[in-house]
Amino acid sequence: MARVALAPPPDARAPLDLVFTDAGEGRSLTLAEAAGGRPVLLLPVDYTCGNVCDPMLSLSAAALVATGLAEGREYGFVLVGLDPRDDAAAARRMLSEALGDAPSPARPRALVGSAEAVAALTRALGYGFVPDLGTDSIAHPAAAILLTPEGRVAHTLSPLALNGRDLRLALVEAGEGRTGTLSDRLALLCYGFDAAKGVYTPLVRRILAVAGAATVLGIALLVILLARAGRARRA
Repeated sequence: MARVALAPPPDARAPLDLVFTDAGEGRSLTLAEAAGGRPVLLLPVDYTCGNVCDPMLSLSAAALVATGLAEGREYGFVLVGLDPRDDAAAARRMLSEALGDAPSPARPRALVGSAEAVAALTRALGYGFVPDLGTDSIAHPAAAILLTPEGRVAHTLSPLALNGRDLRLALVEAGEGRTGTLSDRLALLCYGFDAAKGVYTPLVRRILAVAGAATVLGIALLVILLARAGRARRA
């Protein structure tokens, strides 16, 4: 169990040239194609897991909907099966059980791949898992990995404790200007990601600096206006 952990190395990146099979479309594609130049919420899962993986998926999907961002345009949602024995049918069955068959605004792209592709991806991300021979399942961290459009690990998150506000800020930050609105980017000036808690918290020093700069600019503008008014009266 000591090997079951998520510890991305410095500047960890997902190898975007790895090839997987899209369980929904039945075609091969690279991780780069699955990402589509967007920030990606990546969930490594066991498609036949009957315990934590289903709630991980459903809670992540609900949090993504709560962000108000558009799936497919502003972010990607990707599942990767950890057990190479699981085929596309197992992936589709898990999606149906966790999310239902109705269209969803945050329905993930489910990928299945060879043992070599899965090992290369998880090794690059520092994601440790082991087969549990006693239960014929996979022991793995309950974690989500947020990737930038270039595949760099931006944040690691708990899919069991995601909320719309923090996930939106995380996606905007990972999107590097390609996701979200100006107000989101302004919010990131005053909020920072607390990796221990997995949430965004106010940066008091930065808030004070922004407020101080705004005050100085306001005073300067007032002085300019008063000076102009004085000149106008003398004229």
